[in-house]
Amino acid sequence: MKIAIGNDHAGTFYKFSILKYLEDQGFEVTNYGTDSSDSVDYPDFVHPVADDVDKDRVEYGILICGSGNGVAMTANKYKNVRAGLCWTKELTELTRQHNDANILCIPARFTSEHQALDMVKTFLNTNFEGGRHLQRVDKIPMCK
Repeated sequence: MKIAIGNDHAGTFYKFSILKYLEDQGFEVTNYGTDSSDSVDYPDFVHPVADDVDKDRVEYGILICGSGNGVAMTANKYKNVRAGLCWTKELTELTRQHNDANILCIPARFTSEHQALDMVKTFLNTNFEGGRHLQRVDKIPMCK
């Protein structure tokens, strides 16, 4: 499975932990994030991840910034992206089951490293339920 990951300066530490986990599990990962804690503009790292997901070059994306809001707002501008901002394992499970999220957005300043890793594991191991949720998900895109 192919995954794209991106982060700003607030998410660098978590990104390295997540990368190690993903690579240890055998995932093919493209790292678009900064490797530094020097201040950067998060959209510069979101766009390549969202573009890869939008164009089906990867199955999933993971984005990390301080609040998770900026990366989620930016990623959700893409027609085929459903980026979910999560800060618990339970929210992560629901965003996959009910919303068929294809990008997980993690707020590094509001979660622990352990929580972030649990969310990644949950995100990758939870299936979309379809059914009544499919008609709702199909109504999300507004882009032509």
